[in-house]
Amino acid sequence: MKDQKNQTNNSIPPKVTGIGGIFFFSDNPQETKDWYAKNLGFEISNWGTSSFESRNIAKPEEINSLEWSPFKKGDEYFSPSKKDFMINYRVQNIEALVSQLKENGVTILDDIATYDYGKFVHIMDLEGNKIELWEP
Repeated sequence: MKDQKNQTNNSIPPKVTGIGGIFFFSDNPQETKDWYAKNLGFEISNWGTSSFESRNIAKPEEINSLEWSPFKKGDEYFSPSKKDFMINYRVQNIEALVSQLKENGVTILDDIATYDYGKFVHIMDLEGNKIELWEP
């Protein structure tokens, strides 16, 4: 079964397929969430994020989500980046993509981590932005 899955993954081009999240620093994340909820109608989940759902035009049965969340200024989750934001990109074939990035000399910050809701890895771009890659 594993070999069959790898054969399938090998035929899927490793690439970004969309934006999975927008995360940024805030002096007071709770006040920021409250402001967005009050003024722009954001619905904040129990996890402290807002989720925006959309359908994949090429696969209408597929529902994608974009997570939005302010983080406390200085939160280590953005490290080693010195920037005030981090973007999460939704990807396909994360293993092959990480292999390709390594070959291209891209800084890979951690190993691929697997959770119930997908696989994650963090990289740095040429401007020093930490990027989160997520394969749902």
